[in-house]
Amino acid sequence: MKTNQAVMAFSQSEKIKAGLIWVSQIIEFMGGLSGEQKSGVQKSVIVLLRMVAQETALAKALTGHEDWKVSEGHIEKALVMLDSGVEEEAMLQIARALSKVTNVGQQAMTQLQESGHL
Repeated sequence: MKTNQAVMAFSQSEKIKAGLIWVSQIIEFMGGLSGEQKSGVQKSVIVLLRMVAQETALAKALTGHEDWKVSEGHIEKALVMLDSGVEEEAMLQIARALSKVTNVGQQAMTQLQESGHL
């Protein structure tokens, strides 16, 4: 990864991690809801997760790091599970995506530190 790609990877990883954490917290909150309330929150969380997916696609395009593609796959699976009403399974996929995104951020930070930019 070039320096500019490492900067972008680190920046995007922080933004995407925050989004994934928000999504997971909202899904946990959904567990206590029922009926129309749950349906409304489910639609909102799907929109938010799609926004996170778009940021992940942007990160992949900007940096070319392979873990972004893996993260995209986990996010897509989570979206399918949310659409199907299986929130618990979606949480597993979100956790896997979060792990990959964290790895990208750590690698980018290490590279930036080693090159003297941080």
